[in-house]
Amino acid sequence: MTVYDVLDMLANGMSSEEIIDDFPELALTDIQACLAYAADREQNQLIIS
Repeated sequence: MTVYDVLDMLANGMSSEEIIDDFPELALTDIQACLAYAADREQNQLIIS
């Protein structure tokens, strides 16, 4: 399971609870960590126009 996989499931409308039901090895803190990683990565992107 990758961060991309979790973010993709969330983007496609799955709730955290549904993801945990389908993948019981994950915890809510894992999903929150994926979101925090994505937010941090996005914040650090340099946009050149």
